[in-house]
Amino acid sequence: MQRYIDAAFELIDSKGTTEFTIQEVIERSEQSLRGFYQYFDGKDELVLALLEESVIEAADDIQKVVDRLSDPLDRLRAAVVRLHEWCDPADVPRVRSTHNRRPVAEFAVQLSLTHPAQVRTAMKPIATLLVELLEAAVAAGAVRVAGVEHTAVLLQQTVMNSWLTNRMADPRRWVTADETWEFCLHGLTP
Repeated sequence: MQRYIDAAFELIDSKGTTEFTIQEVIERSEQSLRGFYQYFDGKDELVLALLEESVIEAADDIQKVVDRLSDPLDRLRAAVVRLHEWCDPADVPRVRSTHNRRPVAEFAVQLSLTHPAQVRTAMKPIATLLVELLEAAVAAGAVRVAGVEHTAVLLQQTVMNSWLTNRMADPRRWVTADETWEFCLHGLTP
């Protein structure tokens, strides 16, 4: 299974997009079509596996970044900024990734209409991390929120959607990770 996943990531690295065919994955992986269908029902299931692997890698990386910090608000800020970097393919090379491109948000958007439950499940490690960091910031009195879990969802959606809306705007007006954090912070400050 991993050979197919690695081949798909290699294709994304070389093409800069998820626009690849199953046949290209088969050829790149040097595996069989029959073997592919033993693991995946089709391209959507392969892209879901790419999302799951990307989210795990992103969550691990975000955790390493926040573990270097002690202040709860600094830890939350670092998580928001790093998540933004993981969502934006232009920023992904700046994070430590096995592949050059692991566009978490791109995969999530691609699958959200056809496989929403699977996307929610795949995104759970990041959602859980944001809840934990937000709980710590609330406990330290750094922020006040009406509901931690709902606010964590708003944080995650704001960060991930800033990537998407950047693609619709003039590049000179793209929102940066730091600007996204500032917006989130002011939404959390009483």
